[in-house]
Amino acid sequence: MNLFSQYVVPAAVGIVFLVLVAGLFTMLRGGNANLSQQLMRWRVGLQFLAIVAIMLAIYFKRTV
Repeated sequence: MNLFSQYVVPAAVGIVFLVLVAGLFTMLRGGNANLSQQLMRWRVGLQFLAIVAIMLAIYFKRTV
């Protein structure tokens, strides 16, 4: 499970960050408002998955 906490958690957090930056960039440059809104919705879902991954990493680290 060390592999999980070493690679999956940082990857999940990095993906959330990239989607956040893409959504903010689209919104700030005055681009397509629907695309910005869609990216922010994706961010919320990806944040949920990242939190689940973090909680699983903590759980498995404590049980091993």
